[in-house]
Amino acid sequence: MPRNLSRRELLRSSALAAGLAAVGGVWTEGEARASRSPNERLDIACIGVGGMGASDLGSVSSENIVAMCDVDYRQATPSFMKHPKAATYEDFREMLEREAHHIDAVTVSTPDHVHAPAAVMAMKLGKHVYCQKPLAHSVSEARIMMHTARRQRVVTQMGTQGHPSYTRLVELVRAGLVGPITEVHVMTDRPIWPQGMDRPGEAQQPGGLLNWDLWLGPAEYRPYNSAYLPFVWRGWWDFGTGALGDMACHLMDGAFWALDLKYPTAVEAEGEPRLPYSAPRWSIIRYEFPARGAMPPVKLTWYDGGKRIPAELLEGEAIDGGFNGSLFVGRDGKILAPHGGDAVLLPRQRFADARLPEPTLPRSPGHYVEWIEACKTGAPTASNFDYACPLTESVLLGNVAFRAGQRIEWDARRMRATNCREAEQYVQHHYRRGWSL
Repeated sequence: MPRNLSRRELLRSSALAAGLAAVGGVWTEGEARASRSPNERLDIACIGVGGMGASDLGSVSSENIVAMCDVDYRQATPSFMKHPKAATYEDFREMLEREAHHIDAVTVSTPDHVHAPAAVMAMKLGKHVYCQKPLAHSVSEARIMMHTARRQRVVTQMGTQGHPSYTRLVELVRAGLVGPITEVHVMTDRPIWPQGMDRPGEAQQPGGLLNWDLWLGPAEYRPYNSAYLPFVWRGWWDFGTGALGDMACHLMDGAFWALDLKYPTAVEAEGEPRLPYSAPRWSIIRYEFPARGAMPPVKLTWYDGGKRIPAELLEGEAIDGGFNGSLFVGRDGKILAPHGGDAVLLPRQRFADARLPEPTLPRSPGHYVEWIEACKTGAPTASNFDYACPLTESVLLGNVAFRAGQRIEWDARRMRATNCREAEQYVQHHYRRGWSL
């Protein structure tokens, strides 16, 4: 902890750390280097400033934006114009090398396949990192990111902006109102982009404002086609991670936090169609998590593409196809938790007069503010990579099971599926020449 912390800031940091410990979290960034005093502004570089990147940029613009990078000038122009004093680049590698001497922190808001190369390079240079979800494109990348953050002792945060909204859910679950949780059901209305496609064969011209080779980055080269971007890259295995990768880091976050989940022991998946290049139009993923201390084993089921939480589990509560959230099934009742909304105890009649627990966990000042303050003071962040990498890894194991076409038994320590050699090709990442971690 930096010596120049005020008593108020020290108490706040201690309270947040205690709150994380209260929910079973382990924060290994406690010795993270502080870049600035609390009253100074950070020097931040942003990788990806169009689309979600523009939103991330706006959320950290209270600080000094000293450099920006984007491979698509058309998408990036509005952001470039808002920060005319910032240096601009196409290649994040060049930006980090040239600007490293005065960058404190980096945001990474690219398609999934570039998250790990950009974030790992920044961390190796000693820079604090905010990276969009899912943190990685593959299981092996997620593990490398976690170890790199630990080794470099930098402050990290995954872009799960809804994480603070789960605080009350965690308090309700931990208070034991519905008894021990043995099942969690998680549902999304995604995908809202095309999936279940064959690779396009037609070569098109990308136009003069997009550097297609840099956009591909570590992915295998192929001719440009408008089927790949923008936004629709999420449905292609080489660039995105499908509906599961897009939303599960948000929607499974509450279960991971409240139930102290880490790595599953088994995962199986169904869905259609099963194609080599694109994620399925729908899927159901079943995870098995072991007991954690006094907490029993948990079965977590994921639904996307129009598949829903079974109505018979909802105790008469109505949800439509646009629902994004989770249902916790306990021995004595259930908790329905809409993403970003208030958790509801079910059945409602039974819990109408229930005495709810008093707040016990600290409230976040805001997802981005939390990261910015942590970069300056060394205080913990709630979605740091020590928490977010196992969550990301578990999420991506659903895609591994789907692509391998069979149930996988997962050995987290050795990071391998013990019963399925076919899974290895989807666990380990493969990079185009010139790109690596």
